[in-house]
Amino acid sequence: MTEGNFVDYVKIYVSSGKGGKGSTHLHREKFIEKGGPDGGDGGRGGHVYLVGNKGLWTLFHLKFARHIKAGHGGDGGGDRSTGADGEDKFIEVPLGTVVKDKETGETLFEITEDGEKRILSKGGKGGLGNWHFRSSTNQTPRYAQPGLPGVEMDVILELKVLADVGLVGFPNAGKSTLLSVLTSAKPKIADYPFTTLKPNLGIVAYRDFQSFVIADIPGIIEGAAEGKGLGHYFLRHIERNSTLLFLVPVDTPDIKGEYDILVNELTKYNPEMLDKERLLVISKCDMLDDELKAELKLELDVAFKDVPYMFISSVAQQGLTDLKDKLWKMLND
Repeated sequence: MTEGNFVDYVKIYVSSGKGGKGSTHLHREKFIEKGGPDGGDGGRGGHVYLVGNKGLWTLFHLKFARHIKAGHGGDGGGDRSTGADGEDKFIEVPLGTVVKDKETGETLFEITEDGEKRILSKGGKGGLGNWHFRSSTNQTPRYAQPGLPGVEMDVILELKVLADVGLVGFPNAGKSTLLSVLTSAKPKIADYPFTTLKPNLGIVAYRDFQSFVIADIPGIIEGAAEGKGLGHYFLRHIERNSTLLFLVPVDTPDIKGEYDILVNELTKYNPEMLDKERLLVISKCDMLDDELKAELKLELDVAFKDVPYMFISSVAQQGLTDLKDKLWKMLND
């Protein structure tokens, strides 16, 4: 999927169908002079459903479908005939889609399972026919209920990428390069900041035909939680990752300082981020010899007592097997 086709935020207008009106029909038949009321009920209006589809990774198919309307219910008929129900509309969305009311900002629900079906906009109930209103004192009611109107609403669909591992780092930390060597994904790679503008997903093949999903999130900068850089646009995707892989290049002047900035931005956005498993990966280590690596390890042992760390080189393919083993263990402990 190309970067331009990844859409994780859309606004749509949905309208369920109105219910059909009840019938005021009076029974007429040869040799039956006064058949009485036999008006049927109106059919219900169509619902608008959201359905989870694990085969979808983006909301691109809804980018231009801004108005979605269900069918109206049919009117009731004679001989207590019920009107037809309105046509339901089904909107397929990727797993991890959050639905919000555009007016209030309230989160209505989220779709997290394949095949999960939730009513977004409920159709109006059909009106009762005059057959329901007959009584001993009103044997020929000439009135019936109108159908109830449908529900119209503007909603926001927001996709939060579902992945096992999320790559977190500053721009140009080498996240896209790492994704490209661990998986078959082909993210955009270039020597300038913010090369990645949309999350990229890749499937890491592991031993015995097992696998896990890794997501490359656009680079974080200081102040991202307040909206700087790409701001909240990408931070929300990290909420769905069970393990966070912090990627810091070895040529960074202050590895601990850069790591602390990343953790601080995630915490300011959502304090629950601190509950996730974390792994620090020092990238671009092909430029270190064994002596420099040993010196750096002494510093990191002091600075990161509670956070596991590893040395890798995506370009030189160093430490990648150990990295996959470590991630698999963290995901399955």
